[in-house]
Amino acid sequence: MSLSAILPDLSPWRSTRDFRLLWVQGLVTYFGSFMAMVALPLQIKELTDSPLAVGAMGAVELVPLVVFGLYGGALADAADRRKVILLSEAALGLLAAILLVNALLPEPMLWPLYVVAAGVAALFGLQRPALDSLMARIVPHDQLTAAAALNSLRWNVGAIAGPSLAGLVVAYAGHASAYAVTVVGFAVSVLLCTRLSPAPAARQAEKPSLRGIAEGARYAWSRPVLLGTYAVDMAAMFFAFPNTIFPFLADDLDAEWALGLMYAAGAVGSLALSLTSGWTSRVRRHGLLVVFGAAGWGLAITAAGWSGDVWVVLGCLALAGAGDMLSGLGRSTIWNQTIPDELRGRLAGIEVLSYSVGPQLGQMRAGAAAGWTGTRPAIWSGGLACVASVAVLAAALPRLVSYDATTDPDARLRREREGTTAAPEARP
Repeated sequence: MSLSAILPDLSPWRSTRDFRLLWVQGLVTYFGSFMAMVALPLQIKELTDSPLAVGAMGAVELVPLVVFGLYGGALADAADRRKVILLSEAALGLLAAILLVNALLPEPMLWPLYVVAAGVAALFGLQRPALDSLMARIVPHDQLTAAAALNSLRWNVGAIAGPSLAGLVVAYAGHASAYAVTVVGFAVSVLLCTRLSPAPAARQAEKPSLRGIAEGARYAWSRPVLLGTYAVDMAAMFFAFPNTIFPFLADDLDAEWALGLMYAAGAVGSLALSLTSGWTSRVRRHGLLVVFGAAGWGLAITAAGWSGDVWVVLGCLALAGAGDMLSGLGRSTIWNQTIPDELRGRLAGIEVLSYSVGPQLGQMRAGAAAGWTGTRPAIWSGGLACVASVAVLAAALPRLVSYDATTDPDARLRREREGTTAAPEARP
């Protein structure tokens, strides 16, 4: 196999200016956001010394994420998607500034941390459908898997650099410095978003409404393949998302220095897969990627919970990240290959729930389980539950496992509308 067949496919980067802008904008945003992602739970831990208090972040984020995720999906189908992205990005920068001001107080307060966490969840739910639905509009149908791989590569770079540097910044310069980097990142991101091309809604688009949201939900419910992608992702994240208790895992392993590396390890594995993702552009059985990737994630999290060696734990977390990346490529490709543009925002809103509510519930589960059984049992038991649930879902939803991009009727209809050809025949 040639090197060019393994390296990432750069076709979307070469062919689309807006894709390049979104890629750079996302890289800047992710770097700053991951700085705050490490600083925020660590600050709550220092103020409370309670795993339950850290896990409560998931509770305060859950309702805003659900409500604004669904509304954001309807809004993305009814408004200019560029404007939604720009305004929500600016609002996220303001919330980061609140964290900075609070951290600079002589005695930082706890309640603003939860308020900001809820606000970030709401804005994320509002923005994510517009971002996801815009991608299929600006990237050709036959380059969607390549675009998903490049977006994951971008995410991984930010996820590695952000947490790794955040651990050092917080340790040596304090939480305020980490939040300051986040504020600067959002300022740069807003400037890049202003250069995106307008992305207006279709002329016949209706205003956001409960009826419109229900229409999107009915479409998703009628498609077993889509239901399978949502269910597998939700199960994997609910049972095996231990990030919120990493500060306590670092204490258990007597390796406080490794906290930033724990947050970054999953992205290292995901980055490794991204850098060798060229072969995924030739895959047509994307449902298998979803199932095998999620099962691999669960197995690796199980091993991370069992091990008492910090380097083995970091290695297992990296393997987990590779599995999550594989599953994510399959999910993203199925969504973009099969969902019609007029419903894409609302379906992206539902995707926000599967992508984000799972981790929020997983934070709550991990924090509660750690308080009851201890940190490491909370991790390995969740990993085992993840593997079992993925196996059950794969057996219950055979249409997901058998999904084929060349024969699926929804994928064929979208190709015919765009006048593109099917993906080359290859199997994972």
